[in-house]
Amino acid sequence: MVRIQRRKLLASCLCMTATVFLMVTLQVVVELGKFERKKFQSSNLQDGHKDMEGEPKGLNPFPVKEALALAGRNKVDAGRYPIVLWWSPLTGETGRLGQCGADACFFTINRTFQHHPMTKAFLFYGTDFNIDSLPLPRKAHHDWALFHEESPKNNYKLFHEPVITLFNHTATFSRHSDLPLTTQYLEGVDVLKSLRYLVPLQSKNNLRQKLAPLVYVQSDCDPPSDRDSYVRELMAYIEVDSYGECLQNRDLPQQLKNPASMDAEAFYRVIAQYKFILAFENAVCDDYITEKFWRPLKLGVVPVYYGSPTITDWLPSNRSAILVSEFSHPRELASFIRRLDYDDGLYETYVEWKLKGEISNQRLLTALREREWGVQDINQDNYIDTFECMVCRRVWANSRLQEQGLPPKQWKADVSHLHCPEPTLFTFSSPASPALRGRSLRDLWLPSFQQSKKEAQALRWLVDRNQNFSSAEFWALVFKE
Repeated sequence: MVRIQRRKLLASCLCMTATVFLMVTLQVVVELGKFERKKFQSSNLQDGHKDMEGEPKGLNPFPVKEALALAGRNKVDAGRYPIVLWWSPLTGETGRLGQCGADACFFTINRTFQHHPMTKAFLFYGTDFNIDSLPLPRKAHHDWALFHEESPKNNYKLFHEPVITLFNHTATFSRHSDLPLTTQYLEGVDVLKSLRYLVPLQSKNNLRQKLAPLVYVQSDCDPPSDRDSYVRELMAYIEVDSYGECLQNRDLPQQLKNPASMDAEAFYRVIAQYKFILAFENAVCDDYITEKFWRPLKLGVVPVYYGSPTITDWLPSNRSAILVSEFSHPRELASFIRRLDYDDGLYETYVEWKLKGEISNQRLLTALREREWGVQDINQDNYIDTFECMVCRRVWANSRLQEQGLPPKQWKADVSHLHCPEPTLFTFSSPASPALRGRSLRDLWLPSFQQSKKEAQALRWLVDRNQNFSSAEFWALVFKE
C-alpha cells in the first residue's frame, strides 16, 4: 500500500514537472518568435537594399537640425542618400538620417554598409583609431575623416605625417584643421567676462593667511609635458597648494574628490579663492588648449600657463596670464609671482580685462563668433554634429560636380592639421629636484613617441598596399631592423 502511494506521488510529481517544462518551452518558443520578428525587421532596416514603408519623399523632407532615427515608424531607405559610416562607433547610432542644411546623409555605425555603393565616407575617432580593423581595401570614392580633440598621448601615431595624410577631412584642436576645435572648452565670451565667481582682491589677500598664492590640481601624473617635474622644482621656491593626486599636500572636501566634480560650483568656489593657478597641459602642442587654461579665466584667477606654444594667439588680453615659457627657471617664476602677490596694483593689471569686461584679442572673438558649433548650448549643434555635416556637405558637393561632368575636389589633410613635437623632460640639478628614480611612466614618453614614428610608417605602407592585414604583419614591420 505504501509503495502504491509512493508511485502515485511520483507520477503526480512527474506530471507537474512535465507541465511546467511544457509551459516554459512554450514561453521560450513565443519569445524566440518575437526575437526573430525583431531581428527580421532590424535586418530590413539595416541592409540598405530594401524599400522602406514611410520613406521620405524628395531630398529635403525634414526641418534643419532634425534627424530621423531608425526606430518605430521612422524607417529610411539608406540607399537613397550618401552613407557616412562611423568606423569608430563614437555616436553609437545604428542608423540615422541627418539633415545638414540643404543636404542629408545617412549616418551609421553598422559595418555591413562598408561595401554598399552609396557609402562615401568613413569617420574615425582618433582615440579609438587602431590598426586591428580598417575599412580596406579603400575605394577611390571613399573619403576618410578624422575627429580627434584629445591629447597626443592617446594615440601618438596619428601625429606623424604618414598617418595624418591618410585623411581627407579633419576636426582637431589645431586651427589649421578643416573644423578647428581650439576653443572646445570655452562656452563663449560671456563666461570670460562674468564676475559670478570673482573673489575681490582684498578677500584674496585675507585668505592668504591660510592659503598659498598658487594652487595646483592634477591627478593625471607624469604626462608627456613633464609638468610634475617643473611644479616639484617650483615648490622649492614658493608655496603651492596641491589638491590632486600629483604632488598632493592638501585635501579637497570629500564630496569634491571625484574628478567629475571639477566642473561643480563648489569646486569653482574653492579655486576662485586663489590668486594664481598652475595651468599646465598634459602635452605641448600648438593650439592644444584645455579647460586648464579657460577655467581660471572664468573664475577670475590668473593662470600660470604651460602648454601650447601658440597660447598668446588666444589670450583674452595681452596681460591675462603668466607664461612659464618666459622664465628660464622655476626660481625666476616664483620670484615674479611673489612680486605680484605683494603688489596689489601690479596684480590687478592681470585681471583688469575681466573687471572691465574688455576682451581685446580679435582672433579669439572671431573664432568664437564664427564657429558653427556650441559648447553646452542646446540651441546650437555640438561639434560632433558639425563634423558629420561638414563631411556630408563635402560628399554632396563632389556628387554634384560629378553630375556636371567635372572632376571631384580632392581634400587632403597635412601635418599642420595634427602635429606635436617629441616630448622633452625637465632637468633640474638643484637639491629641490632629487633624482627621479622609478618614474617609469615619465621615462617612457620619449621612447613611445619614437616608436610611434615607426608605427606610422608601417601603417602607411600597409594602407597604401590597400589590402587587409593582420596585427602580426604590422608589428613585424614596426620592429623590422
